[in-house]
Amino acid sequence: MTQFQHTLNSALPSKLTSLLADMGFRSFTPIQEQSLPAIIDGKDILAQAQTGSGKTIAFAIGLLLKINPRYFGVQALVMCPTRELADQVSKEIRKIARFQDNIKVLSLCGGMPFGPQIGSLEHGAHIVVGTPGRLMEHLRKGTLRLNALNTLVLDEADRMLDMGFVDSIREVVELTPANRQTLLFSATYSDTIESLSAEFQNKPVSIKVEAQEDLKPNIEQFFVRSENADKCETLLACLQHFDPRQVIVFCNTKAESQLVADFLSDHKVAAQAINGDLEQRQRDQVLVRFSNQSSCVLVATDVAARGIDVKEVDLVVNYDTTRDTDVHTHRIGRTGRAGAAGTAVNLVTSKDDYKVRDIEERFAISAQYIELDAADPHYRLVPQKTTIAFDAGRKNKLRPGDILGALTAGLGLDKSQVGKIDIFDFHAYVSIDNSVAKSVVKELENKKIKGRNIRARILR
Repeated sequence: MTQFQHTLNSALPSKLTSLLADMGFRSFTPIQEQSLPAIIDGKDILAQAQTGSGKTIAFAIGLLLKINPRYFGVQALVMCPTRELADQVSKEIRKIARFQDNIKVLSLCGGMPFGPQIGSLEHGAHIVVGTPGRLMEHLRKGTLRLNALNTLVLDEADRMLDMGFVDSIREVVELTPANRQTLLFSATYSDTIESLSAEFQNKPVSIKVEAQEDLKPNIEQFFVRSENADKCETLLACLQHFDPRQVIVFCNTKAESQLVADFLSDHKVAAQAINGDLEQRQRDQVLVRFSNQSSCVLVATDVAARGIDVKEVDLVVNYDTTRDTDVHTHRIGRTGRAGAAGTAVNLVTSKDDYKVRDIEERFAISAQYIELDAADPHYRLVPQKTTIAFDAGRKNKLRPGDILGALTAGLGLDKSQVGKIDIFDFHAYVSIDNSVAKSVVKELENKKIKGRNIRARILR
């Protein structure tokens, strides 16, 4: 730990530094080290940093230090471009908030029932994380009030602008106190971001963190020629050639994503589509199954994939190439994370050559085209885990330890047979080894969790 980090650490409450140590923190990342002093000092910041740089932890610490737990009014608001990112940010803030008692974090996103959100707001919340459209709905109905707000965070502001949220952002900001602290985070700087900062911020501290060499993803890119009519077969051949375990396939349209997922499923590949047509609970279940490795292939559009943070992706396939090299960079950045090597494959039609030239220029590479053997009709890509869903969640006081205890101490499973546990408001999910999934569900019919029967079923 550097002397600067030691000084920064000493400025934080001991309970917080102990919690960070328990979470495995050994040192601050560059964005945390550069932004936290200004955030703690109450200054506005305009920060640019790569995905995975630790910015969420930085603003979570800053806003939590200003929360008065005894006042159940909204004191911090985080605006995100998508429901998935909002959910991810909410979870991170809740983790850090454990150093204080009774901090309530509420997620307000479209695609979720409006009524329960109103009920949660009536009970009070300290921190709200949400998407611009749903936040505006609550503000217009008077169910959300921001008169006590002291911290506003615009997370991934560039993507919110790309998605056409600028007017909604303005409407929300106009309903916040003028003396608030505003923290703006963006992966890229543009004239629009600069003007947004000038409009909403007061003498912001500008922070730009260049990608560190040891944090840069190690991604090898390949290119495969394929016309549109043959792409599904080419994709299947690609999966067989690279033999991955976890794959994200990017399509340009919702219709294409569903078509591709259906084709793969028909060919014994465990694939699911995620796009804007899914209800929130369906989206949650798709992401849960992919992140806990009970589904192998996630077929996604760019908007639907925003905010997905799965570290074990070993292959990204651009089924449709994109003309935006920033989007391409973000897509392939889903693999090669946490120091692991990654692979990206681009399916290229005869009309895509100009896109390939842009990619070559951006990454200073020469496109490496490969030939693939035809897919073996007996090829299969199936997961080693199965997801079990429980009809109870956070609102029912169900915790990960309750599920783990029921499966290990209660049913005698070894911990190695139990995978990732995800808890939502009214549902929970756990991945377990395929070999024991059916017997576990059967045995849970006669077992109580926290003193009561909770329905469990295999998630298909």
